Amino acid sequence: MLLKKTSHFGEKHNVSYLNGKITFQGVSLNVYSYLIDGVLIDTGAQSLHKHFKPFIDSADFDQVFITHFHEDHTGCASYIEKTKKVPIYLDEKTIDICRERAHYPLYRQFFWGRRKPFHAQEMKEELQSRKARWDAIPTPGHALDHHAFLNRETGQLFTGDLYVMERTKVILEEESIPTIIQSLKRVLTYDFQEVFCNHAGFVRDGRQALQRKLNYLLGIQEEVLTLKKQGVTPEAICQKLFPKKFPIVKFSRGEWDSIHIVRSIIEENHVIHT
Repeated sequence: MLLKKTSHFGEKHNVSYLNGKITFQGVSLNVYSYLIDGVLIDTGAQSLHKHFKPFIDSADFDQVFITHFHEDHTGCASYIEKTKKVPIYLDEKTIDICRERAHYPLYRQFFWGRRKPFHAQEMKEELQSRKARWDAIPTPGHALDHHAFLNRETGQLFTGDLYVMERTKVILEEESIPTIIQSLKRVLTYDFQEVFCNHAGFVRDGRQALQRKLNYLLGIQEEVLTLKKQGVTPEAICQKLFPKKFPIVKFSRGEWDSIHIVRSIIEENHVIHT
C-alpha cells in the first residue's frame, strides 16, 4: 500500500506556488500553497512535509493566511510556527481546534497525515501585506471557517476550496450547498480579475468560472427541490442527478458522497420555509 507523492513548483502572474500531489489506487488528491507579497496562503499537508519544507524554508514571507482549518491546508503550520515564527491568521471559530491534536477519519490521515497543533491569531476583515491591502471574505459552506482572500492591488482572489471544480459531484457530509451558493454570490460582488484555487490551481477566466459554478449549483438546487415536491426520495434524486459513483465515496466510507448534496439542499430549504 504505497502512496505516490510528487510536487511541482511554479510561478504565475507574480504568484509563486507549490502543488503537492498524492495518488493511491485510482484516487488522486492535490493541494496548493501560494506565496505573494510576503504572504503565504495555506501551508500544505503534513504527509507532504518533505515536499513543502524546501518551499517554506526558501520562501520570503512574514505572515500566513489560512483559508480554513482542514488538514490539507494546515498540515505544515506547526513547522512554520517553530521555524519562521510569523503570525498565522485563521478564523476565530477554529483557533481552539487547531491548538489541539487533530481528530479526523483514518483515510484522511492516510492521505494527508496527522496535522500537529499550532497557534493562530484571529483573522481580521482587512489585512495588510508589504504593498497591498487584502479583504478576508467569509465564504463558509465547505467549512464553517472558510475564507477567500482578495489582494486589492492586484485583483487576485485566492479561493481555498470554494471553487475546486465547476460541476460539483460529491461533497463532505458536513458541507452545505445552499451556504456555498451564498458564498459564491458574496465573492462575485467583489472586484477581481484572477482566481487561484487551492486544488485547481490558477483558474482561467476565474470570474466567469465562479459564475458558472454558481449557475450550476442553482440549477442542481432547483432540480432537487422540484423532484422533492413530486415526492421523489433523496436517494432516488441522487441516483437521477448523480448516477456515477466515484472511488472517494467507497474509500471515505461515505464521508464524501453525492447524497450529501441532495440532503443539504432539502434540509436547509425545509428550515428556511418552515
